[in-house]
Amino acid sequence: MTQDEARRILAECRDRIDGIDRRILDLLNERTRSVEAIGRAKRELRMPIYEPKREDDVYRNVTENNPGPLPPEAVRRVFERIIDEMRTLQRMRLERQAAESGRGEE
Repeated sequence: MTQDEARRILAECRDRIDGIDRRILDLLNERTRSVEAIGRAKRELRMPIYEPKREDDVYRNVTENNPGPLPPEAVRRVFERIIDEMRTLQRMRLERQAAESGRGEE
């Protein structure tokens, strides 16, 4: 491989990764909208945000359906982070709504 070929491959791969990253972002936002709907339902049902069994189900789903090359441990770590961010988002929304409802009573 020549340096020119290597540069071309590098540029092509980076362009492809940029497109993949945008698709991942779209999927994360789609997942967030579903999490928000779940949060509203849990609030109505007076359920806790944190459900360890459900999180275990998510981890099992993604690791069992992972064709690779990303190892299962890495998949789990990625989803742990995603779930943590979603849980944080739910808590922030609840706190904001509580603060807003508290201001309406004054």
